[in-house]
Amino acid sequence: MVVGLTYDLRSDYLKEGFSEEETAEFDRESTVDAIDNTLQQLGYSTVRIGHVRHLVQKLAGGERWDLVFNICEGMYGMGREAQVPALLDAYNIPYVFSDPLVLALTLHKGMTKHVVRDCGVPTPDFAEVKMKADIALVNLPYPLFVKPLGEGTGKGIDSKSKVSTAAELEAVCMELLPRFEQGLIIETYLPGREFTVGITGTGLKARCVGVMEVILGTGAEADAYTYVNKEECEERVQYRIVSDELANRCAQVSLDAWRALNCRDGGRVDIRLDTEGNPGFMEVNPLAGLHPEHSDLPIICNLQGIPYLKLMGWIMDSAVERVRAG
Repeated sequence: MVVGLTYDLRSDYLKEGFSEEETAEFDRESTVDAIDNTLQQLGYSTVRIGHVRHLVQKLAGGERWDLVFNICEGMYGMGREAQVPALLDAYNIPYVFSDPLVLALTLHKGMTKHVVRDCGVPTPDFAEVKMKADIALVNLPYPLFVKPLGEGTGKGIDSKSKVSTAAELEAVCMELLPRFEQGLIIETYLPGREFTVGITGTGLKARCVGVMEVILGTGAEADAYTYVNKEECEERVQYRIVSDELANRCAQVSLDAWRALNCRDGGRVDIRLDTEGNPGFMEVNPLAGLHPEHSDLPIICNLQGIPYLKLMGWIMDSAVERVRAG
């Protein structure tokens, strides 16, 4: 089976003049090398395609693949993660990970929470702010947490994201609205422990591969897994696997959300505890980072002695089974 690889290299976009923050979600060369080499170890033939514009050129030139391993995050618009799978659907080329509907939906944190809440998954109350006039309409008890509607890797999240007064809320919103130009989500702040849950598989065959607690160190920005904390996680953050009854509850909430959203093959769900210690859904990442040492999903596996090769095998088995089932 010939597997094409689609990805966004951070170095490519930095050369084009984009900033460190704008390219924070993109991958380093070592991630692509690891994916490529591991797929070959699993018995697949690989072809490197690159980002969405490279894909367009290759499709127009007549190139085809049996399957595409897609980790493209995209650069522009709320549908940016959906661009590559949408193109592949147009050419009837199967791919690993979720489809365009799921990737467009889950990038929008507000729409995601509407869906999971309607499906009975616990998630903190929230409101959306798309313009200055919306700020006064937020009717939630403080403290609150503010972040962009459609970003990942902690972008737009820092020590000011937790707000305790209307004045703080307005100040943070007025800073972020023009900076990201996409609207903001305002949530009831959950003060408890934070976990990220690794998942592989699809539908009823999806399973939890581990629950990892994210513990902020003494030098970390407080109250959240912020952009800086993620960028400097080796110095600021500690990770540990949990496997008690609380971990089981976090895993169940995560699997319920994963299935409600129709996510596929592999990814992560972020969970935080409320004031009573109950797990609440925060976000889902259906295109989780896959660097063997630095990305959360492989870290979850590494801490349990699960080799990267095995994780990638689970992801590919899920995708290939879907494709063969038609």
